[in-house]
Amino acid sequence: MRAFGTTGLSLALGLGTLALSACATGRPAGHVLPSASFVNDDTVEAEKYIIGPLDQLNIFVWRNNELGGKVQVRPDGMITTPLITDLVAAGKTPAKLAEDIKGALTKYIDNPQVSVMVDGFQGTYAQQVRIVGATEKPASLPYRANMTLLDAMIQVGGLSQYAAGNRARLIRHDKASGAQKEFDLRIASLLKKGDTKANVRLEPGDVIIIPESMF
Repeated sequence: MRAFGTTGLSLALGLGTLALSACATGRPAGHVLPSASFVNDDTVEAEKYIIGPLDQLNIFVWRNNELGGKVQVRPDGMITTPLITDLVAAGKTPAKLAEDIKGALTKYIDNPQVSVMVDGFQGTYAQQVRIVGATEKPASLPYRANMTLLDAMIQVGGLSQYAAGNRARLIRHDKASGAQKEFDLRIASLLKKGDTKANVRLEPGDVIIIPESMF
């Protein structure tokens, strides 16, 4: 009877410890992403770049340089060029925008040849990786093909002094189901202990939230 009581007490203490641990973290354990290689595989096909507000564009019209030039996409997603007023640019690929500019210019010149290059990348929110919370410089980063957690953290200068990096969360929109999913991140283990398993691959639209330590 005494042995059973000791066992029961130990079990109760163990459950109590787990409960306190859950309270300390403030959230239940979430999903875990598979580890990513530190050396990216450049053969992976990337999504086509979509122009976003504040992108810097270089528009070239063959034999009509005065009709092109450097243009910034306005916050409303529109651009203005010589002969063209308020053309929608955001949400299009550079090739699609070049096609639309060509169509607009056919009113003025015969068979215009247009190319659009993106000089300053900002992208749409769906193509950014946003990092907020206890980092040196919270930021919205343009997504790059094969981008990993390590790449993103280098760009924002790492964790702040009081960051609880191993309690960070990644919020991701699942295109197939339309649902929002959350994943656990171990940023402190990655940056401070060199734990390669803590490096994960990111996707366009990911949001990383880094809380501050409670102590």
